[in-house]
Amino acid sequence: MKHLFQTFQVKGLELKNRVVMPPMCQYAVTKKDGVVNDWHYMHYVNRAIGGAGLIIIEMTDVEPDGRITDLDLGLWSDDHIAPLARIIEACHQYGAKVGIQIAHAGRKAEDAAEPVAPSAIPYDEKSKTPRVLTTEEVKEMVEKFRKAAARAVKAGVDTMEIHAAHGYLIHQFQSAYTNKRTDEYGQDLTLFGKEVVRAVKSVLPESMPLIMRISAREYVDGGYGIEESIAFSKAYRDAGVDVFHVSSGGEGPILAHGRPGTHTAYQVPMARDIKNALQVPVIAVGRLDEPGLANAVVGNEDADLVAVGRGMLRNPYWALEAATQLGKEIQYPGVYNLGFK
Repeated sequence: MKHLFQTFQVKGLELKNRVVMPPMCQYAVTKKDGVVNDWHYMHYVNRAIGGAGLIIIEMTDVEPDGRITDLDLGLWSDDHIAPLARIIEACHQYGAKVGIQIAHAGRKAEDAAEPVAPSAIPYDEKSKTPRVLTTEEVKEMVEKFRKAAARAVKAGVDTMEIHAAHGYLIHQFQSAYTNKRTDEYGQDLTLFGKEVVRAVKSVLPESMPLIMRISAREYVDGGYGIEESIAFSKAYRDAGVDVFHVSSGGEGPILAHGRPGTHTAYQVPMARDIKNALQVPVIAVGRLDEPGLANAVVGNEDADLVAVGRGMLRNPYWALEAATQLGKEIQYPGVYNLGFK
């Protein structure tokens, strides 16, 4: 039977296990220049030492005003390449593969003087009203994603993740809740996302798989559900996405009547639905920190990979500990062997 510590391959990406560290913003940039620093180095390399098969570096934005805050990472300049490469090379020393999530926050860019979005709809009553991107500016934004992806490739990533979830810019375009445009990007809600996918694919090596993170359901009146997300995911798959990272939420106020359940594995059924409908690999995420549960998600073929977020924030060596609990073989750093005997 399949299990969490079996190898996994998609295209040219070979992972030593199915454990994924998902992208989680650190808000730790010190000079507000978007450049990774020693905190990021320690944060990611420790998870590589700790046994993760795939590490996806946090939301990294394609322009300065595309960040959630000025403390987030960027990939709008060649100055970002070398510091990222240092982290990636170190993670590779411990057998982890590394991806990076490229994104734009759109109307959720809190520190931008003038956030941009498909339509002039603020995120909430405390947020700035965004400026509507012109049709030409949308096309320019696609190019910014392409250039950011090319820089990530130069930095040595093993895979790329496009952020189309959690209410950020691509999500804003694909949702009728936030996209009220009348131009081509309103007539086809997936057009912007498809163009970003094709642009990013154009700079990836043929063997490198492309991941897309989606919100499979919006927890807001008037938002979309699983049927709509299956439909737009098919469009993105056909444009070139190889793997879907299935999350949910991110748009509108999450009120009590629509709040996601806090029970474990609440998003797994959505990952399974996407996997079965599209016949592509998926990453499940969301309260999967208990090793037996994470193992069952893979063993029951609900998902191909399992992202462990909070668990890895608490314990950089989550994968090593999980393998011990499950009685699975895993390679420990030599100096740590005694601790697991």
